[in-house]
Amino acid sequence: MSQRLKLELKPLDAVTGQDLVVLVADGLAAPGSARDLLGEAGEELLARAVSVERFKGKALGGLTALAPQQAPYQRLIAVGVGPLADRDTLDFAKLGGAIAGRLAPGRSADIVLALPDAELSAEQAAEIALGMKLRAYAFDRYKTKSKEPDEAEPIGVTLRFADPAALKKALKAREAVANGVMLARDLVNEPPNILFPEEFAERAAKLAKLGVEVEILDEKQLRKIGMRALLAVGQGSRRESRVVVMRWNGGKGSEAPVAFIGKGVTFDTGGISIKPGGGMEDMKGDMAGAACVTGLMHALAARKAKVNAIGVIGLVENMPDGNAQRPGDIVTSLSGQTIEIINTDAEGRLVLADVLWYTQDRFKPKFMINLATLTGAILVALGHENAGLFSNDDALCERLGAAGQATGETVWRMPLGKAYDKMIDSKFADMKNSAGRYGGSITAAQFLQRHVNDTPWAHLDIAGTGMNSPNSETNRSWGSGWGVRLLDRLVRDHYER
Repeated sequence: MSQRLKLELKPLDAVTGQDLVVLVADGLAAPGSARDLLGEAGEELLARAVSVERFKGKALGGLTALAPQQAPYQRLIAVGVGPLADRDTLDFAKLGGAIAGRLAPGRSADIVLALPDAELSAEQAAEIALGMKLRAYAFDRYKTKSKEPDEAEPIGVTLRFADPAALKKALKAREAVANGVMLARDLVNEPPNILFPEEFAERAAKLAKLGVEVEILDEKQLRKIGMRALLAVGQGSRRESRVVVMRWNGGKGSEAPVAFIGKGVTFDTGGISIKPGGGMEDMKGDMAGAACVTGLMHALAARKAKVNAIGVIGLVENMPDGNAQRPGDIVTSLSGQTIEIINTDAEGRLVLADVLWYTQDRFKPKFMINLATLTGAILVALGHENAGLFSNDDALCERLGAAGQATGETVWRMPLGKAYDKMIDSKFADMKNSAGRYGGSITAAQFLQRHVNDTPWAHLDIAGTGMNSPNSETNRSWGSGWGVRLLDRLVRDHYER
C-alpha cells in the first residue's frame, strides 16, 4: 500500500501551503478564523466563485478556484458542511474524505479545521483527519509503471486547529484505527498466489510487535484438536490450512474476553462444486472477514485498548483436486456434530463452525462476533449498503447497530427461526451445509448458530461490504477494510473499563 498523505498539526496562525481549504456552511458562512487566513481578496474570490458555480455549502460538496495573485496561497478550496443545525449528525470522517478527494498529489495544503459560528471539537477534527487518511490509501505494490508519475507524490497537509495539542491526543487513537483498516485492505487486495494460508498466518504473527500474543495452529495440531470440518475444506489444496489465535490483554487479568472470528478462505474456486469462471478472480477476497479481525486486533493493540480481546481466524484455500471433498461426503465438526456436504462451495460455514466452537469452548468469551463473506444471497437482500446481521442476543445487536450508525459501517438485522433451522436438517447426518437457494443467508446463519452453544453471538455477512464495494468518500480501494471501525467503536463504547 501507499499512504499519500503527510500530516502536520499547527495552530490557526498562518497559511504556508499552496492550497487553502476552508469549511463553509449552508448559506456560505465561513469560520471567522478562516476569514482571517482568507484575507479580503480571498473572501471576494470565494463570493465570486460561489456565484458562478452555484455552490450552496451542501454537505460534502465543494468548489476549487485559483487564488488572486496577492494571496499567500495558489488555490482556494471550499468544502461544505451543510446546515449548522445538522452538525451533530455530520459524518466528519466522510467530510475528511471529501476534503482529501479535492487535494492534488505533489502539492501542499492548509486545512482550516473550524466551523462557521460553531465549535469543532478535537474529536471531530480527528475524525476529519481519519477520513483523509483512509481516502488517501492506495494499493499499488505491484505496479511497476505509472502513466501519471505525479500520482505517487505525497500530499503535504497542515491541519490548522485552535488547539493542536488536543488534536494530537485525539488523533493518536484514530491513527491506530486507520492503520488497522489499511492492514485489512492490504490483506484483501493481495493476490492469492502471494497471500495463501501460511503467508496470511505469518503476517498476522507480526502483530506480536504491538504486544499481541499470536498462536499459529498447523494441520497436525488441527487434526489433533478435531477441526475436521475446517480441514475438509482445505484438503484439495496444495497449501496447508492454518488457524491463528490472536490475544490482546489490555483489561483485567480475570476479565472474560470479547471474541472476534473471521472466515479466511484465501481463494475460493468453489471446490468440486466449482464456480463459473467469470469474476472468479474476485474470490481472492473471500478472506475479508479474517482480514477485518486482523486489522481490528492491530487497532486495539496500537491504541492500547483497555480490554481483553481474542481474534481467531480460520485460513484455508478451497480447490478442486483428487483429494478434495465431494458433495455427499459427511464430516464431523469439532462440536461432534455431523455435517452432510451438499455443496462444496458452501465452505465458509464449515470453517467458521469449527473456529466458533473452539473459541467459545476454550476462551469462554463475553460474546462472539464472526465476520464472513459468506453468501451471495446477502447481496440480493441488502446490496452493498449494509452488512447482514444475525444474532441470538438483542443487546449485542443494538450496540452493533449504534456503532454502525456512528461509523457509517451500517448493519441490518435479519431473522433467525425454527422454520429456517429445520431447512438444514439432513437425512443422513445431523445437518447439511446447504439448504438451497431460498433464504440462503439465513440458513447459513442457522448453520453457524448450531456451533455457538449459549454464548451471545452475532454473525456479520459482509459479502456486499468487505470486497468490491462501491467507492465512497473514505475508500477508493477494492478491498474496503470494512468492519474494523465498526468493531473498534463497539469495543470503545461498551467494553473498555
